[in-house]
Amino acid sequence: MIRIPGICNFNPETTSLAHFRMAGTCGTGIKPSDWQASLACSACHDAVDMRVPTQYTKAELDLMMCHGILRTHEHWRRIGVMK
Repeated sequence: MIRIPGICNFNPETTSLAHFRMAGTCGTGIKPSDWQASLACSACHDAVDMRVPTQYTKAELDLMMCHGILRTHEHWRRIGVMK
């Protein structure tokens, strides 16, 4: 759902839930709520968690992550996970 150009592997078998880390919503050893998360392939997850170098700034990755969160929420709404 994050779909980072040049990074995304488009492989649903590597999908996991990537959490958006934002001050006030998480901390050392404390994960943010799943409401602040996006379904992500392993490559996009590594990029937004900054485990691998990319050509994107932190702000660009944050924006792509936020778009992924919205896509994830819409997907969950459509399949009945969210109302």
